[in-house]
Order: sequence, then C-alpha cells, then structure tokens
Amino acid sequence: MQATDDFTAGPSQLGFDLGDKPAPATYEPNLDEIREDLAAILDSARNVTSDELWDERTYRYNKVVFPQMSRWLPDEERDQLCFEFAQEIERIEQLMAA
Repeated sequence: MQATDDFTAGPSQLGFDLGDKPAPATYEPNLDEIREDLAAILDSARNVTSDELWDERTYRYNKVVFPQMSRWLPDEERDQLCFEFAQEIERIEQLMAA
C-alpha cells in the first residue's frame, strides 16, 4: 500500500476544496437585449390609458425592474431612460388614482 500526502489526496476537509480552480465565469449581459426590453416596457407605459391601465402586479413589476435593468447601460443612457420612465409612472399613478 502506498502512503499518500494528506494535503493533496482524498476528499477535501469539510467539503472545501482548497486546490486551484479557475475563477467563476462572469456574466456580461447583452446590452442590445436590455435596450429592447427597456424599450418594450417604456412603450407599454406610454400606451397606458384610463381605459387600459396596467394591473397592480404589472405596475409594481415594471416599477422595480426597469431601473434595475437600466443599471447595465452607460450612465447617460440609463439616466435618460429612467427619466422618461419616471414621467410615465407619474402619469400612470395619476390615472390609477382617478
């Protein structure tokens, strides 16, 4: 039977592998897809009327998701889209309150 080095053979202590592993892959989003998604949400917001309001779930979802998705974009582009979206949200909130 051959002797083994406790530090290089066998299972890792407590499930931790202290060996060399490649760094996890980083996620880089497709900015064109993000722009398309944001444009679709903004178009949907612009099409809201008193006769065709967003339901509460859609309203809350879009209000949270839009700013989060826009964080991937360059600052100026993000700021402009968020400004336009905020104007639409304000208008939609007025329609919902009426």
